[in-house]
Amino acid sequence: MTYTIWIILTGCLVGLTCGVTGSILVLRKMSMIADAISHTVLLGIVGAFFVTQSLNGVPMLIGAGVVGILTALFVEMLHSSGVQSDAAIGIVFTSLFALGVVLISFIGDQVHLDVQHALMGEIAFVPWDTLSINGVSYGPIAVWMLGAVLIINLLLITLFYKEIKMSTFDAQFATLIGVPVVFIHYLLMTMVSLSTVASFDSVGAILVVAMLIVPGATAYLLTDRFLILLILSGVIGVVSALMGYWFAVSFNVSIAGSMAVATGVLFLAAFLFSPKHGVILRKWRNKIEENVQQSA
Repeated sequence: MTYTIWIILTGCLVGLTCGVTGSILVLRKMSMIADAISHTVLLGIVGAFFVTQSLNGVPMLIGAGVVGILTALFVEMLHSSGVQSDAAIGIVFTSLFALGVVLISFIGDQVHLDVQHALMGEIAFVPWDTLSINGVSYGPIAVWMLGAVLIINLLLITLFYKEIKMSTFDAQFATLIGVPVVFIHYLLMTMVSLSTVASFDSVGAILVVAMLIVPGATAYLLTDRFLILLILSGVIGVVSALMGYWFAVSFNVSIAGSMAVATGVLFLAAFLFSPKHGVILRKWRNKIEENVQQSA
C-alpha cells in the first residue's frame, strides 16, 4: 500500500479503537479519566523501557495496561477517602505524568522519546516504522498494534456486553444481581490503557484524548441505544480521521491536530442539528408548537 493509505488507515484505526472504547467512558461520566490515562501511560512506556531496554509493542502494552489500572485504582482510593472525583483525577494524573517526564530525562538520547513526541506524536512517520520478518516488510508496526488492540477490545465488549451495559446504566442493580462491577470497571480501564498506548506513539496524547471523548459525546447526542452508540462512535472516529487528513493535506497543517479539530466540528454539528438534542432543531420545534397553540 502507498504512504498515504498507511497514514489514513492508522488514523481510522485510532478513531475506531478509541471511539468505541471511549463512548463507554462518556456514558459512565468518566470522560476525564481518559485524559488522565492518556498521559499517565507515559510512565508505563518509560517503565517498560527500563525493564526491557526496548520500545517494542508488547512490553509497551503491558506497561501501559499496568499504569492505566493503577491510575484508576489511585483515583478510586482518593475518591473513597473523601477527595472529590475531579480533584482525585487531577492529583493522580499530574503526579504520574510528571514522574514519567522525570524518568524520560534518565533515558537521554537512547531512544526517540521525549515529552513533545509523547504529547503531539507524528502520524506522518508511521509508514517508516515497519514490521520486518526475515527481511520482508509487513507494514507499519502502529497498524498491527492498533489492529490487535481493536480486536481485543471488540472481543471483550462482545464477551461482557451485558455486564458492561448493566453496570454502566445501573451499577447498584448490577451489583445486586451478581454482576462483577469492580472487575468490569478495571477491565474497561485496561481497554482504555491499551487503546491509548497503541495510539500514543503515532498520534500523541492530544489526538488520543479527542478520539476517546468527542466521538462518544457526539454519538450520545444522536442515539439513546447502547449498541448503536458504540457503532456510531466508531464511525464518527473514522470520519473524523478522514476529514482531518483531507484538511491537513489541503492546507499543509498538522495531521493529528486536524483530526482532533474534525472531531470538534462533528460534535458541533450534532450539538446544533441533532434530531432530538440539537439546539437549533429544538428551538425550531418549540417555535412551531407555540405557533400551533396560538393558532388554536
